[in-house]
Amino acid sequence: MKILLCFGTRPEAIKMSPLYHQLKNNNFDVKVCVTAQHREMLDQVLDFFEIVPDYDLDLMKPNQTLNSLSANILFKIDGVLNEAEPDMVLVHGDTTTSAMVALAAFHLGIKVGHVEAGLRTFNKQAPFPEEINRQITSRIADIHFTPTTAAAQNLLQEGILQKNIIETGNTVIDALLWTVDKIGCANYSNPEIETLKKNLPTNKKIVLVTGHRRENFGGGFVNLCEALLSVSEREDVTIVYPVHLNPNVKDIVYDKLAGKKNIYLVPPVSYPAFVWLMQKSFLIVTDSGGIQEEAPTLGKPVLVTRTVSERPEGVAAGFSTLVGTDRKKIKYSIEEILDHFTGFENTKNPYGCGDASNRIIEYLNDFI
Repeated sequence: MKILLCFGTRPEAIKMSPLYHQLKNNNFDVKVCVTAQHREMLDQVLDFFEIVPDYDLDLMKPNQTLNSLSANILFKIDGVLNEAEPDMVLVHGDTTTSAMVALAAFHLGIKVGHVEAGLRTFNKQAPFPEEINRQITSRIADIHFTPTTAAAQNLLQEGILQKNIIETGNTVIDALLWTVDKIGCANYSNPEIETLKKNLPTNKKIVLVTGHRRENFGGGFVNLCEALLSVSEREDVTIVYPVHLNPNVKDIVYDKLAGKKNIYLVPPVSYPAFVWLMQKSFLIVTDSGGIQEEAPTLGKPVLVTRTVSERPEGVAAGFSTLVGTDRKKIKYSIEEILDHFTGFENTKNPYGCGDASNRIIEYLNDFI
């Protein structure tokens, strides 16, 4: 069976990497196409997970619009699909790459498998544009690999047939556990991790922060920064913030937080360095979806700077808390965890245990 994996961003690459290796190990004829919707961050992940793409569309351009990106993906993926002639294209999650590649494959009569299918907020503006990308991909996909029962139920309610839905857990847990093992090896060396070890105090609680969502641009990031500035006055805390390169994020964060006591601003770090930071953190403040899935495995509480999440399982299980971008709520929630969190009673991660790639392989073996 000829499989083409298509992805374009760092999160997709992380989540598709363990699946790629499992496909190779199980003798599938597998090729990889990257759109490079992200470039530098994508290349870091490919290098760490030892993947060399067969096709690289190299589509990243400064300040390109979603419409121009979408048009370029549709235009350039056409030649790849015609050359590779896959039996199935596997796309992931909710990116513009996933939606446009799925559409292009459909136009050519190629079957589409959707990894991390079925996530929903049912609010097309949050997250934007990811929610609509997910829904578009679901209408096109032939096979839906869902991470949770709730995601599978979403698809059933939308009329997707049960026989085309396979609940697998999330491949990000596969990637996380692989990474924890690798960076824990005595012979593993990473200059970013070594720099972090030298610069971060060992006697303080680390609050790890990330943020990149379009819906938080402007006032949302201002409020987040003001809350962090207030928390940083505590002597028992170090705030570590790998700052996204988008000027809508970077300009505000550096204006508000650069040079402040107990705040450590760094450029975006590689995936292994970020996993190390998650391991060392006391709590995580983020608007990321993937971190909501990873953190429970590491036993770390997450404050989600969004008003709605397509990952409600973590919220329901108590691993994550939605705090939006209200300054007072963010500050209060951080301090509540700093002062009172002693661990989770239920430690089972609702997003899986690290066997999602194996479950997908089992299905594809039967599908042949």
